[in-house]
Amino acid sequence: MAAIIETSKGDLVVDLWVDDCPKAAANFLKLCKIKYYNNCLFYNVQRNFIAQSGDPTNSGKGGESIWGVLYGEQGRFFEDEIRPNLKHRKRGLLGMASAGKDLNGSQFYITTGENLRSLDEKHTIFGEVAEGLDVLEAINEAPCDADGRPLQNIRIRHTIVIDDPTPDPPGLADRIPDASPPPQFADDGRLEDDWVPDEETRDPEEIEQANREKEAHNRAVVLEMIGDLPEADAKPPPNMLFICKLNPVTTEEDLEIIFSRFGNITSCDIIRDWKTGDSLNYGFIGFDTEEACEQAYFKMNNVLIDDRRIKVDFSQSVSHLWKQFRRHGRKGNADMGGEADAHQRQQADAGTSGRFELKDRYLPMGARGGGRGHGGRGGGYALVLDEEPEEEPPARQAPPRPTREEQPRRRRSRSRERRRSRSREQRRREDRGRDRQEGREHRSDRKERDDSDRRDGHEQRDERGREQRHDREQRQRRHSRSRSRGRRERELEERPRRRSRSRSRERGSRRERSRERSRR
Repeated sequence: MAAIIETSKGDLVVDLWVDDCPKAAANFLKLCKIKYYNNCLFYNVQRNFIAQSGDPTNSGKGGESIWGVLYGEQGRFFEDEIRPNLKHRKRGLLGMASAGKDLNGSQFYITTGENLRSLDEKHTIFGEVAEGLDVLEAINEAPCDADGRPLQNIRIRHTIVIDDPTPDPPGLADRIPDASPPPQFADDGRLEDDWVPDEETRDPEEIEQANREKEAHNRAVVLEMIGDLPEADAKPPPNMLFICKLNPVTTEEDLEIIFSRFGNITSCDIIRDWKTGDSLNYGFIGFDTEEACEQAYFKMNNVLIDDRRIKVDFSQSVSHLWKQFRRHGRKGNADMGGEADAHQRQQADAGTSGRFELKDRYLPMGARGGGRGHGGRGGGYALVLDEEPEEEPPARQAPPRPTREEQPRRRRSRSRERRRSRSREQRRREDRGRDRQEGREHRSDRKERDDSDRRDGHEQRDERGREQRHDREQRQRRHSRSRSRGRRERELEERPRRRSRSRSRERGSRRERSRERSRR
């Protein structure tokens, strides 16, 4: 009789001793037949002693014999089959892990050490490992916690019966499943021993996408650390459009009138130079809904406005979020998220639909009251919408005189508009003042850097000059030493010559004196 135990470490082939322990061997084979041991953990691994398994509860307190599975609680355990000739002398022996005398259920152990005399005549030995001792050694070497449980779960994945000559007890055929149970995984945070990383199971496209998202998040964290983003998770608002290639004469009011056909406009800003206030030919416009923003993107791209074909795209700027963070601090409050995301603004008058009403469309821009904010100067272009049918301009009639009840309401609306315009201008002045302050700080920082660089340059030039003077003095000293040494050498060479000349002159004078004496 033999069986194969497929574990997450590998396969173990076990031979069962039917002649010596018929009940224990039959119990093990029948439990393997009904896949009772599938997904059981090796919950107790003691190095060089035993590796214990066979408990479906993986606690060491569960499990029952095949007769308990078939017939109930009265057959949960069976008696011991201890033989004096069977000792725990070598590795790879199979024994029943009983809770006491004659309390054998489904739990078993495999010895991983030799000469385990403490287990002799206490537990039933009913088989041995015929093949797979290397797998048993891998189980024995697995790192475990203080309770002896491996840090990575080692499971019995499958059991296969190779040879079973014993007859099946009644009712066993109904317990044999058509297929093996699905694999189970622990939910206690431990990894399975045969766990494979997600990178080896996912598609390369998914891995590439995940890596790009992780890299983008890391870059966002870096930008938050250096102060370029208010927070790493900040994203551009989806209801904001970026408009460029604008004509310098185009104003915010013009853009509001043109883009109001698509929905309610929550913000409209043209970026201007902080010194001169001139338009930089690009701006941002926001809508209350993403649908209106998408419709404006598809309809207004490459449209001619004030003799310029504008370019429209979805905004990638977080400047509006920066405004909210400057106002509420880095953490903000409960209203900051909605305010920064929607950029909502109160409507001009109660009951309006948010769409601007175009009046006197056939009059020249210079003849209208609010012509482009230039005090009624001409030279602009009238706005014509494709959706509106061509109609004859109605005859201009004198407006009816307002009643006394309507006059205060109009005064209130005018004062409200004046307050709004003043608050808008005040915000613009504050932004310009802030930009000027930042520019002055930037210029002062740059001046300090230039001064420090200039001082460093002067110090370097002085140091180079000192080094050059020192080198020149050294060369002069060496030259003067060489000249004095040459003079001394020449003097030493001239001394013998002078002596020889003086001696020759003395000899000549002696000869002359001798000649004179001889003549006398």
